[in-house]
Amino acid sequence: MSDSTPQLRASDADRERTAELLRRAGAEGRLTVEELDERLDAAFAARTRAELDELIADVVEAPPASVSAAVPVRPGQGGKRWLLSIMSGSDRRGHWRMAERCTAVNIMGGATIDLNDVELAAEHVQLNVFSLMGGADIYVPEGLNVEVSEVAFLGGNDVKLGERRSRPGAPTLHIRIVSIMGGTDVKRGRRRRRRRRNEG
Repeated sequence: MSDSTPQLRASDADRERTAELLRRAGAEGRLTVEELDERLDAAFAARTRAELDELIADVVEAPPASVSAAVPVRPGQGGKRWLLSIMSGSDRRGHWRMAERCTAVNIMGGATIDLNDVELAAEHVQLNVFSLMGGADIYVPEGLNVEVSEVAFLGGNDVKLGERRSRPGAPTLHIRIVSIMGGTDVKRGRRRRRRRRNEG
């Protein structure tokens, strides 16, 4: 057996992701039409991730070191599809897997949904949050693109994601919020632990 480790093979999703980055680079004027066509052909013919990385190395800015590159995506079935808090509370944190489409229902109850250590089932996932006389606190990690649409009736939602721009190639979370006599908060970063009252 060879002592060298074989290069990781590229998946169809990897090729399409690279092609999208190349198209954006072409739209920004980083590549000529001829260069874009050549690189797209090479991307769809690539066998390894290393080949794909070479195609975008000079046209895609690397994310800052402070931004986590580890928002794991493992395409496929499985993962949490429902998060229910009915006249009670729920706390989803730590390592867990979220399905491509997940729905959180809060009826006279509340939920804490911490996505900082989540594994996603697709590059684009959707989290639907419905609250009736209840609500949720959602924490999203650095390095994850987040798009939020929300509506509230006799209640309110609070979305604080900062001024960070979308990052090419990063997975995207689409959050859809409906709150009736309640509200949902969306924040970026890890939640702060409350200190125990008896701590000196």
